[in-house]
Amino acid sequence: MVNKIKLYAQLVKFEHTIFALPFVLAAVFIVEKGLPPVEKLFWILIAAVSGRTAGMAFNRFFDLPFDRLNPRTKNWVSVTGAVKAGEILFLAVVSSAVLIFSAYKLNKLAFYLSPVAVFLLIVYPLGKRFTNFVHLILGAVYFIIPVAVSVALKGEIEISTVFLGLGMAFWVAGFDIFYALQDVEFDRKAGVHSIPAKFGIKKAILFARVFHLFTFVFLVLTGYFAELGYIYYAGLMILTGFLIYEHTLIKEDDLSKINMAFFTVNGYISIMYMIVVILDIFLKI
Repeated sequence: MVNKIKLYAQLVKFEHTIFALPFVLAAVFIVEKGLPPVEKLFWILIAAVSGRTAGMAFNRFFDLPFDRLNPRTKNWVSVTGAVKAGEILFLAVVSSAVLIFSAYKLNKLAFYLSPVAVFLLIVYPLGKRFTNFVHLILGAVYFIIPVAVSVALKGEIEISTVFLGLGMAFWVAGFDIFYALQDVEFDRKAGVHSIPAKFGIKKAILFARVFHLFTFVFLVLTGYFAELGYIYYAGLMILTGFLIYEHTLIKEDDLSKINMAFFTVNGYISIMYMIVVILDIFLKI
């Protein structure tokens, strides 16, 4: 049982939940201007973890035909058969059910809107078959995270969480473009759609830079509408430095540092954002 759980965690790269959770917590503090009731925080975190798990499982399930052919993914547990296709789909369905149940425990509006989140989680991996801008579908998944937090805590959508959602959307879409750089030639041969496969590496990097510029703009607007202060904006400058550093790691003729940019630097960015939001809010209190 323990080994099977480890395989499932490896399947969905559970450790990379760190990308989403700090932004979830940042949204919580922005909406509540502090800590919410423990029960609500618990169900928000359960919804976030189960949603990400469902998304990764759907992605692995629908991508199986491509992953079996891609040399980069030949050792993944979904490809080797260590985790069967039926198990992957079962995990996706159960995780989706947990997400919907968590929304139900929060409030009626969250429950009614939760199928939208599941729908987007399914559309993203399928989107690789019909649109080069599939990265924006993944961005849409992250857009709804802070918006969903607002619905869960207040029963309405606060404007600050809309801008935070837009910032997250373009942040994720940008680094998803970086991730897709690894498979440009394979994607073209296999018919997988992406910005790098369509426009080439040089233009794809430019797309990512523009997307991350949008991220900066929307995070500034988040601070304005959330009435955050100097600590937030000072932290945002440091965070922007990390984004710029991430881009210096990705070069058209040298993609060897993609994993460092994708996994390490993005982890720092999400954690730092959470910290500056919490510090700004609590030092005001």
